[in-house]
Amino acid sequence: MSPFWLILPLAIFVVAFVIAPMILMAGYSFLTNVGAARDVDILTMANWKDALGDSYYLYGLWKTVRISGTVAVISAFVGYPAAYFVARTRSRYRSILLFAFLAPFWISFIIRTFSWVSILGENGVVNALLYELGWRGEALKLLYTEFAVLVGLVHFVLPYMLVNLYVVLESMDENLVSVARNLGANSWQAFFQVTFPLSMPGLLVGLFLSFTLAAGSYVTPAILGGPGDYIFGNQIFDTIMTELNWPLGSALSMMLLVLLAAISVAFTRYVGLNTLYKGLAN
Repeated sequence: MSPFWLILPLAIFVVAFVIAPMILMAGYSFLTNVGAARDVDILTMANWKDALGDSYYLYGLWKTVRISGTVAVISAFVGYPAAYFVARTRSRYRSILLFAFLAPFWISFIIRTFSWVSILGENGVVNALLYELGWRGEALKLLYTEFAVLVGLVHFVLPYMLVNLYVVLESMDENLVSVARNLGANSWQAFFQVTFPLSMPGLLVGLFLSFTLAAGSYVTPAILGGPGDYIFGNQIFDTIMTELNWPLGSALSMMLLVLLAAISVAFTRYVGLNTLYKGLAN
């Protein structure tokens, strides 16, 4: 069978459900909104001028990059030790730990996000624990802050980081570390000169996925954040669903798409597609 016929169903799916909607959204961003959720077929650049010229949207875009980058870095620092431990342990509880890595994928993202309301609220688990430990001051205001948004987003993207790191570390030849030790390297030298470089594909793919997933989220800031703890996804949602301005919302959506596409191009340009393939294939 010709390779063309094998790839044709996937090509049709991509064109119909990915490329075509993007083209329609790009075209919709040039229509004119006349209010009351009414749009007319008068082409205009006003939506793009508002999107690119309003400091409110530009600050939201910058804030999205900052928060998403922070989330990706925190996920790497939290996920690497855990993935390394599970990949190297020979404990009989290893299967349980692996299940803990995968369990979040089977639980609704919204339910997982709402769970933090009960944990971080003024009457939540954290403040109740502090009270039991002797704290008698004012309850900590953790919920509806940027801190809560960071915690929720890290909770959201961490499984992706863990899985990518684990599959790379677990498939690594442990004899390489033994050889390094036999040649005189201590434990830390063997880790930083052998293990860490070989785990870079999984780490980089984990960072890439964590950043892009966090940047496209709007549920977590809406549930856990306060009025000023929005990111760009919340601005898009409010523009479309609250202001009922679909053309401007389409322009904002295209801005976020271009940003993430630029980051993807930079990733493949300076890191290389081979690293991406290795991280996803292991």
